Amino acid sequence: MRAKELRELNDEELEHKLVDARQELFNLRFQSATGALENTARIPLVKRDIARIITIRGERQAALERQ
Repeated sequence: MRAKELRELNDEELEHKLVDARQELFNLRFQSATGALENTARIPLVKRDIARIITIRGERQAALERQ
Protein backbone atom coordinates (compact mmCIF):
# COMPACT_ATOMS: atom_id res chain seq x y z
CA MET A 1 0.00 0.00 0.00
CA ARG A 2 1.25 3.47 -0.86
CA ALA A 3 2.02 6.07 1.81
CA LYS A 4 -0.46 8.45 0.20
CA GLU A 5 -3.23 5.88 0.60
CA LEU A 6 -2.24 5.23 4.21
CA ARG A 7 -2.27 8.94 5.05
CA GLU A 8 -5.89 9.12 3.92
CA LEU A 9 -6.92 6.58 6.59
CA ASN A 10 -7.98 7.66 10.06
CA ASP A 11 -6.05 6.54 13.14
CA GLU A 12 -8.29 3.57 13.87
CA GLU A 13 -8.08 2.23 10.30
CA LEU A 14 -4.30 2.74 10.33
CA GLU A 15 -3.97 0.71 13.54
CA HIS A 16 -6.12 -2.03 12.00
CA LYS A 17 -3.85 -2.12 8.93
CA LEU A 18 -0.80 -2.37 11.20
CA VAL A 19 -2.27 -5.32 13.12
CA ASP A 20 -3.19 -7.04 9.86
CA ALA A 21 0.27 -6.48 8.38
CA ARG A 22 2.02 -7.80 11.47
CA GLN A 23 -0.22 -10.87 11.46
CA GLU A 24 0.53 -11.44 7.78
CA LEU A 25 4.27 -11.13 8.42
CA PHE A 26 4.00 -13.67 11.23
CA ASN A 27 2.16 -16.07 8.93
CA LEU A 28 4.69 -15.58 6.14
CA ARG A 29 7.60 -16.23 8.51
CA PHE A 30 5.86 -19.33 9.81
CA GLN A 31 5.29 -20.58 6.26
CA SER A 32 8.92 -19.85 5.44
CA ALA A 33 10.13 -21.83 8.43
CA THR A 34 7.98 -24.82 7.52
CA GLY A 35 8.93 -24.68 3.85
CA ALA A 36 5.41 -23.87 2.68
CA LEU A 37 6.11 -20.32 1.48
CA GLU A 38 5.84 -19.99 -2.29
CA ASN A 39 6.25 -16.23 -2.77
CA THR A 40 9.33 -15.24 -0.76
CA ALA A 41 9.27 -11.71 -2.20
CA ARG A 42 6.17 -10.93 -0.13
CA ILE A 43 8.09 -10.78 3.18
CA PRO A 44 10.08 -7.59 2.41
CA LEU A 45 6.96 -5.96 0.96
CA VAL A 46 5.00 -6.55 4.15
CA LYS A 47 7.93 -5.30 6.24
CA ARG A 48 8.00 -2.14 4.14
CA ASP A 49 4.25 -1.64 4.64
CA ILE A 50 4.69 -2.00 8.40
CA ALA A 51 7.49 0.58 8.34
CA ARG A 52 5.32 2.99 6.34
CA ILE A 53 2.46 2.66 8.80
CA ILE A 54 4.74 3.21 11.79
CA THR A 55 6.28 6.25 10.09
CA ILE A 56 2.88 7.79 9.43
CA ARG A 57 1.85 7.17 13.04
CA GLY A 58 5.02 8.95 14.17
CA GLU A 59 4.35 11.88 11.84
CA ARG A 60 0.85 12.27 13.24
CA GLN A 61 2.11 12.08 16.80
CA ALA A 62 4.77 14.71 16.10
CA ALA A 63 2.17 16.97 14.50
CA LEU A 64 -0.02 16.68 17.60
CA GLU A 65 2.90 17.53 19.88
CA ARG A 66 3.72 20.67 17.89
CA GLN A 67 0.23 22.07 18.34
